Amino acid sequence: MREFTLRGVILGALITLAFTAANVYLGLKVGLTFASAIPAAVISMALLYRFKDSNILENNLVQTQASAAGTLSSVIFVLPALLMLGLWTGFPFWQTALICAAGGTLGVLYTIPLRRVMVVQSDLPYPEGVAAAEVLRVGDAQRHKGEDMASSAPRSSGLRDLGWGTGLAALFAFLSGGLRLLGDAFNFWIPAGSVAFRVAAGFSPALLAAGYLMGAAAGIAVLAGLVLCWGLVVPWLTAHASPAAGQDISDLATQLWSAKARFLGAGVIGVSALWTVGTLARPILQAIRHQSAHGAKEVSAESGDTDKDMPRSWMLAIGLVALAVLYFVVSGFLQQHMPELGSQPRLWLSLLCVLFAAVFGFLVAAACGYMAGLVGSSASPISGIGIIATILMASTLLGLHALVPAFARSVSGQMGVALVLFMVSVVLAMASISNDNLQDLKTGYLVGATPWRQQLVLIIGCVVGALVIPPVLDLLYNAYGFAGSLPREGMDPSQALAAPQATLMLQIASGIFEGSLDWAMLGLGVLVGLIVIVADVSLRKSGKGALPPLAVGLGIYLPPTIGLTLTIGALLGFFIQRAISSYGARAGHVWTAAAEERGLLLASGLIVGESLMGIVIAALIGFSGKDAPLALVGESFAAAMWLGLAFFIGLCAFFYRRVLHP
Repeated sequence: MREFTLRGVILGALITLAFTAANVYLGLKVGLTFASAIPAAVISMALLYRFKDSNILENNLVQTQASAAGTLSSVIFVLPALLMLGLWTGFPFWQTALICAAGGTLGVLYTIPLRRVMVVQSDLPYPEGVAAAEVLRVGDAQRHKGEDMASSAPRSSGLRDLGWGTGLAALFAFLSGGLRLLGDAFNFWIPAGSVAFRVAAGFSPALLAAGYLMGAAAGIAVLAGLVLCWGLVVPWLTAHASPAAGQDISDLATQLWSAKARFLGAGVIGVSALWTVGTLARPILQAIRHQSAHGAKEVSAESGDTDKDMPRSWMLAIGLVALAVLYFVVSGFLQQHMPELGSQPRLWLSLLCVLFAAVFGFLVAAACGYMAGLVGSSASPISGIGIIATILMASTLLGLHALVPAFARSVSGQMGVALVLFMVSVVLAMASISNDNLQDLKTGYLVGATPWRQQLVLIIGCVVGALVIPPVLDLLYNAYGFAGSLPREGMDPSQALAAPQATLMLQIASGIFEGSLDWAMLGLGVLVGLIVIVADVSLRKSGKGALPPLAVGLGIYLPPTIGLTLTIGALLGFFIQRAISSYGARAGHVWTAAAEERGLLLASGLIVGESLMGIVIAALIGFSGKDAPLALVGESFAAAMWLGLAFFIGLCAFFYRRVLHP
């Protein structure tokens, strides 16, 4: 079957344009982006269906390319801060495009030696990767049902399960995000003297499905992080803080979580990421040693095309080009904004920045790949990685400022903050791509794709996405402005895009250079992370279960409306698996396998439906320029939350019954 085709590359590039623009807008508006792999798979199947010689592998390469470029838009979590800082008045096309392309390409290369360790030899669930594979399989089987009626019969049933999940999730997204008739979360505060405890959960079908796919152990770990954060840390912080005039206790608690408690989660994520990299170091090095140096000829005949990674010689050549591009971009940035630096100090500072990005980027690739495999790309906290990178980069430059006289004037104050933000944007490009790449490689592994071809189109996707991001950013900035940075006088600040992560990164970098950052919460997070690591190792050795430390950090760092929904999905999966085991003992292995497949297809459909409807609503928002162009009711519609809750409970009940009693 033909896999790498010109029409597939062109189609992937066109889908990339739409997905990147939508992701950039939503990320700047609310601080969240959506995983575009599954919608890309559905769209590519619908369009390539007209070509008789198209196949599942070509569809897979289209979704791989489009998902990579859409994910690259995570650089918006940092770059707008350069405008808020007053350094930029717009987004320089070549600087912005090249740091996105170089960072994204390095992110792809870093995850190549991780494929066998994290995808082939690992039992990580990879929710979106598995879901995308099921979408491709069901669509391919439905297309060829006339060729083999016997093999297509169970797949047509599978298509109905996928359709149920897709339709229900799309309906919820339309009623909640479009018409605003259904609420998308509940949020209760329980007062207790001078503090208040928060109980909140979202009604997202996609997050429910991601929790179902990630498993009970990770779900309980996320719940442990939530309880620690909102049951202990935030109330303690609130009790020792004084609210501003007229400020509610709930507003104070939310402010303290955002400004302090999330750094506790970042500390847990940071030490857990280092532990993950440490435990994977040996198999990763073995994978690198056993990797083919010259390509397909050195791969054994038994392994076939499905085990052929990009040759090591290609990796080195592409990697050196990407590092060279990164060096010249950083050097140009320094020459433009730090003209007082001499040529020699600029050379060494540029090399130091590139070295930091290269070394830290590899650690990020392993950590983000693991997090994406654990909870999915959508729920993986890329901004948490950005926080850690900001702290490390700012601390390094602060040390240079103190130790090296040549940098004393330049690498300080506003320019030091600017350089930190510029380099963190490169690291985030690596993080976002590695976060998505292994998910795509999991899809390819399940459908029998050729890894090196996927890795090649991922790089193409990075280049296409990098060319799209700067003009889209400029367009949105000139249309709306960012919080704290408006392009023209007389613009309405209430209509400005919030860019929450960029604001946070700016606060962190400025706090380090000004000496006002609260290191206590980060240190406490590291301590909590070490305790959880010890507990996880003990549980695994005793055979009593597991407590994934990264998942605990996610429970602290992510909003509770995300974390608790993931936990609910994991618990739903736990009870369904118990029921399947009970029924399966009487019904037999065939029934058990069919029930497990129904659960997987329903979960995949929930992710597909919400993702597709999210794109449609994002396009309507972008074209209309209104926050809620389809809304039938205002924010004061009190019944929305209860209607959303009823829909969510009904969805859980339907999911349970459909899996066990089709």
